[in-house]
Amino acid sequence: MIDYISSHWVSHYNYWATIVIMMIGLYTIISHTNLIKKIAGLNILQAGVFLMYISMGVVTDGTAPIAAEGFTIYSNPLPQVLMLTAIVVGVATTALAFAFVVRISETYHTVEEDELLFQDKLQSSEETEEW
Repeated sequence: MIDYISSHWVSHYNYWATIVIMMIGLYTIISHTNLIKKIAGLNILQAGVFLMYISMGVVTDGTAPIAAEGFTIYSNPLPQVLMLTAIVVGVATTALAFAFVVRISETYHTVEEDELLFQDKLQSSEETEEW
């Protein structure tokens, strides 16, 4: 039993770290009402996805895919390329989300989701009374 645990569970520690990081990010997104904390949780979740893809692309004793003498095992560059693109998209998404939070803060004077929903309900009920 101990051999099974050590050979299957401990040897794949990077996948366990990925799961923990992704769950921390998901919990942060779900549990907090502050929009800035939700963006931070999204970035943590995204880091877990990056770790998962990069760790899946590792080839033992693999080298960079450059033709050279003496090397027969090469790493696949596709996961790294995809994650580089995902990092750029993640930075752009984070910047856009922060821009939205700034505009929401300027308009509603809060970044708390429950207060925003309350103010939105209040505005919609006032508009209904005007009709």
